[in-house]
Amino acid sequence: MTSYPTLLSPLDLGFTTLKNRVLMGSMHTGLEERGDWPRVAEFYAERARGGAALIVTGGMSPNPEGGVFPGAAGLFTDQDIANHRFVTDRVHAEGGKIAMQILHAGRYAYGPDCVSASAIKSPISPFPPKELDEDGIQKQIADFATAAARAKEAGYDGVEVMGSEGYFLNQFLVTHTNKREDRWGGSYENRMRLAIEVVKAVRAAVGPEFIIIYRLSMIDLVPNGSTFDEVVQLAKEIEKAGATIINTGIGWHEARIPTIATSVPRAAFTWVTKKLMGHVSVPIITSNRINHPDVAEEVLSGGAADMVSMARPFLADPDFVAKAAEGRAGDIAPCIACNQACLDHTFGGKISTCLVNPRACYETELRYDMTDTPKSIAVVGAGPAGLSTALVADERGHKVTLFDRADQVGGQLNMAKKIPGKEEFIGLVDWYDRQVAASDIDLQLGKEVTADDLEGFDEVIIATGVVPRDPGIDGQGGAKVLSYIDVLRHEVPVGDRVAIIGAGGIGFDVAEYLTQAGDSPTENLEEWLAEWGVTDPATARGGLAPDGPKPESPARHVTLMQRKAKALGKGLGKTTGWIHRATLRMKGVEMVGGVNYERITDDGLIVSTGEARENPRVIEVDNIILCAGQVSDRSLADALEARGKAPHVIGGADVAAELDAKRAIDQGSRLAASL
Repeated sequence: MTSYPTLLSPLDLGFTTLKNRVLMGSMHTGLEERGDWPRVAEFYAERARGGAALIVTGGMSPNPEGGVFPGAAGLFTDQDIANHRFVTDRVHAEGGKIAMQILHAGRYAYGPDCVSASAIKSPISPFPPKELDEDGIQKQIADFATAAARAKEAGYDGVEVMGSEGYFLNQFLVTHTNKREDRWGGSYENRMRLAIEVVKAVRAAVGPEFIIIYRLSMIDLVPNGSTFDEVVQLAKEIEKAGATIINTGIGWHEARIPTIATSVPRAAFTWVTKKLMGHVSVPIITSNRINHPDVAEEVLSGGAADMVSMARPFLADPDFVAKAAEGRAGDIAPCIACNQACLDHTFGGKISTCLVNPRACYETELRYDMTDTPKSIAVVGAGPAGLSTALVADERGHKVTLFDRADQVGGQLNMAKKIPGKEEFIGLVDWYDRQVAASDIDLQLGKEVTADDLEGFDEVIIATGVVPRDPGIDGQGGAKVLSYIDVLRHEVPVGDRVAIIGAGGIGFDVAEYLTQAGDSPTENLEEWLAEWGVTDPATARGGLAPDGPKPESPARHVTLMQRKAKALGKGLGKTTGWIHRATLRMKGVEMVGGVNYERITDDGLIVSTGEARENPRVIEVDNIILCAGQVSDRSLADALEARGKAPHVIGGADVAAELDAKRAIDQGSRLAASL
């Protein structure tokens, strides 16, 4: 009997049946824009092979003005249809079903031709939209219908109409962006008219036996967003208009509340979807931060939805469903919701991939084929770089010995997992531990490796990581001064008043660690909702609490400083940096840039400002934490090179860059694939 009876049960849609309750949610990967259709097809085919019942593509624009950026993918020509037919054929050959998402960005479109309900500029785009007139609105409706008809011609099993996340249809729904006074604005009946007309037109274009998913924003998390009564009203009308399934959208892109980052509790918004259950007769999908089959089964068996949507977990592991069905849930590579290689890449104009799985979107390029010439390989360092190298090399048939001076695998991931909001790193380290234990790797922990120990290996990989950089501050050897390693790895006691030197990723992590009192809100949904000011949309429009965020009092008073005279946190992730900055502001952290560290005394830290070293002052603290960057630990590599050896140097030992696990894992995996 399966451990996931609800998750793995079929879902009858009347004219077709989905083999389980798992939707691979839409993600913009950037692949379609490259025009490498075999690569696109392999990406989706691998997920179909891995068991997803229904896949939704990244957003395809219905017209040029609706594209998220100029040149965004869509089905505009016969050649486009032929290209997409290649993808759908591959998915069907693997036993899967696939729907194309129709995404009209509205005022979120990054281009001068963007259009919307009203001429109100988005905070995430520099281009003010043009307010559509009646003819313009009718054109948009017709373009949605044409896109759906072309999707059917291209072999898709359905379409998803994107009506959430603050995109075009969402912009008509709320007075936050719709200031019209005609039949498309004013009353809610008028404001929801466009969404209904679009679904009607799409249904008319594709006929009865074609899946139409409508992605409905169930909690907007912006001022003047929808009430829950309006959500229910819209859902009922969307069902009448011809939708087969209603999917959950959470929050607008401009909302100042995190919705999918790692600090968001698992299944944090499924309670919103559950409120809609029973109001419509079509199946309802829930989404956001569902990344393990145990979580998905609990959500479904608890009546929160008929189906779950998981997007990024299929980047981390395309075989997510197959492994769950085979009783191998522990082997599923975990999505840690870091955003570093997926969303950050998307917003940076790069191909999306995955920190945990660098093969994601590179399936045709990065292959782990069995070797014809097995080698004996030594890997020194069991952090992210060394682990990825060792596991891929072992998978390919090499004989691998993995060394580390520590008594556990994970390297500096073992510090990251202690940060409030980064609890997902615990699961990542545990997964690595299980994978190594199940492999043929000879793991030697607690081993300080010398050059002599590495004689006789065919290949030597140095993944010894980094050591803290010495900031060279007068008095830094005093009793008040600790390094981030003292705090996070050795858990040395820290006083109530703290100065942190260095405001990179580690400095922010240490500040969050030291200001958190009690359990992390990521582990307590009610506390997390209160901290960010989220409430029931049945009681407040858009789900924003009238009295705003209510964070718990900080455990310590922290001053976070950097030498650079610019805003702190500029080097953090594109899509998560604002969350870390907002978290520290809520905790009362004083963030100061442009300081010179003059010296450390018994009273505290003496700092000045500017090139002239003006305005010296004493910051009276109990402890000073050094987070002033890292340097590569190359001592072993240097010793080998002095003997005329040529080791491979990867990860932090190669480039010390803010504990960059994404780069380290990618580098290690690619090296192992090439040996």
